[in-house]
Amino acid sequence: MADMIKVTLVKSAIGKNKKTGQILRGLGLIKMNRTVELKNTPAIRGMINKVSYLVKLG
Repeated sequence: MADMIKVTLVKSAIGKNKKTGQILRGLGLIKMNRTVELKNTPAIRGMINKVSYLVKLG
């Protein structure tokens, strides 16, 4: 079983470009301060890197 990563949305995506919102929706982060647990795959890691200034790992 792959390792899991906890990701929390700590900053709003309002005012950011459309792609940023689509990435957050793809990660399952729609509302502020919500935490999701995702598999640690290269695709998920790439998405997290794109929005790293909006999320917190852990």
